Amino acid sequence: MATLVIFRDLQDYDVFILAVVRLGLAGLLGAILGYERQIEGKSAGMRTHMLVALGAALFAFAPLHGDIQSPELARVIQGIAAGIGFLGAGTILKAENPLKVQGLTTAASIWLTAAVGLTIGAGFLWPALLAVAFGWIILEVVGRLEYRFRKLFGHLPRDEQGQLPVRQPEQRP
Repeated sequence: MATLVIFRDLQDYDVFILAVVRLGLAGLLGAILGYERQIEGKSAGMRTHMLVALGAALFAFAPLHGDIQSPELARVIQGIAAGIGFLGAGTILKAENPLKVQGLTTAASIWLTAAVGLTIGAGFLWPALLAVAFGWIILEVVGRLEYRFRKLFGHLPRDEQGQLPVRQPEQRP
């Protein structure tokens, strides 16, 4: 008599350990990126980034351990990238000024978080850790430098099209 297997992974303890480590680490790395957005008071904070990373990791983990072939996995990754685009678009707000758009950095951090989750779910630690480190440096350190430069040099006014003014060469008589 054949044994009925309802869940393929219940008999393999190694898959359970892999899932705990990879999904847990994806959530943790998402938290690191999301924490900076949260302390900046952005709409997509730590929990959102954690869920994005966790979901992306699961979308990579399940096919890899479900005997899915590479072309199908590539389609899964394409679907995640498209879906994250919609989530990111939801964080982008157009202000009253038609030339001012807010939320692009948060949308980009969500996109990075999904990529980190996919990378962890696929079993690659170092690229994910490096991406989080570089992402955090960009969000936190570069953000602080940007603020200091604005404070030091003054916020440059923009013209009617939202462009920074171009310095015209002095005309000599």
